[in-house]
Amino acid sequence: MNLSSTAASGGILSWPRQAEAWLDARGKPAWIAAMVLGFIFVWPVGLALLAYMIWSKRMFSRSTCATRAKQMFTTAKSSGNSAFDAYKADTLRRLEDEQVAFESFLQRLREAKDKQEFDAFMDDRAKRRDDLPAPTDA
Repeated sequence: MNLSSTAASGGILSWPRQAEAWLDARGKPAWIAAMVLGFIFVWPVGLALLAYMIWSKRMFSRSTCATRAKQMFTTAKSSGNSAFDAYKADTLRRLEDEQVAFESFLQRLREAKDKQEFDAFMDDRAKRRDDLPAPTDA
């Protein structure tokens, strides 16, 4: 391995980033397992991992893996193809519009059903009131 191949592959410091990404993809249990293995085989590595986990808040966060997955999903990354990106943006906008239209349709449907049930209740109440005998004065 020469200097040019190291520079082309991302440098000497690329493997820690790859290891971090690999552990992040597997979540907190992978970080804890790596830390324990580090303590067992080479204790300074385990200590360094523990310090890094505390410093980067990986040890105490609720769900680092779920947060990162959500960020990756919501981030709109460009594919590099402008025609596809335009198609994707148009499709997503159309789907969002359809979702809004469908939710408003469901709301109108619920309101119509509620009105129908209320009208049926009022008709039933009026019918019962008409069926009762009128009070007589004695």
